[in-house]
Amino acid sequence: MISPLAYIHPEAVIGNNVEVAPFVFIDKNVVIGDNNTIMANATILPGSRIGNNNTIFPGAVIGAIPQDLKFNGEETTAEIGDNNTIRENVTINRGTAAKGKTVVGNNNLLMEAVHVAHDAIIGNGCIIGNATKMAGEIIIDDNAIVSGAVLMHQFCRVGGYVMIQGGCRFSKDIPPYIIAGREPIAYSGVNIIGMRRRGFPNETIQNIHNAYRIIYQSGLNNTDALQKVEEEIPMSPEIEYIIRFIRESERGIIK
Repeated sequence: MISPLAYIHPEAVIGNNVEVAPFVFIDKNVVIGDNNTIMANATILPGSRIGNNNTIFPGAVIGAIPQDLKFNGEETTAEIGDNNTIRENVTINRGTAAKGKTVVGNNNLLMEAVHVAHDAIIGNGCIIGNATKMAGEIIIDDNAIVSGAVLMHQFCRVGGYVMIQGGCRFSKDIPPYIIAGREPIAYSGVNIIGMRRRGFPNETIQNIHNAYRIIYQSGLNNTDALQKVEEEIPMSPEIEYIIRFIRESERGIIK
């Protein structure tokens, strides 16, 4: 299932049942697991670590060196989990000395022309829309949906189960379970449809909604708002996640 027109470095490690199309380039220091499909003209560069059952479309480049002037040739990786779809012209750079690796988890869809910069961490079950660009050391938690042509500033974090409107740009963190949109980007309500699709009970959704009413509509600063959430909203893993996310935010959250 490996085309004779593909180039695979003799030191690359390729698993079982891997389909490699013509004009694929796979360099040294690459490890690819089982049952992957790598389409024509994809480029897999040193430091790439690819799991199982992934589909990589034409023109994708995985493991290129970071677009960071501080990078000094250190040995780092670009790590991709299982069951991902990586569409045309996606670029996933490897890490720098800062974290040592760029990570894309499992069951993600990265649409055409997405860029994942050095030391980024993308969780599981995420959908990243066409031409969205993620700068270095960003974090996207599980089950987030980032629409097309979104620009994400370095060091930002996106919470789980969010929906981000296409064309947005942001330089602060986006807490979990919300919809973020408009220009400039702002809190636009909770992601009720997304949570229902994921099987969240109505009571949990209501508690999340009530928590964000306090955080965004009470006029309190974040510290006082979170204290009020702890006092008034029944505690659950979801509410704990919201509180922890906001308290740990180094860049602050969108308004």
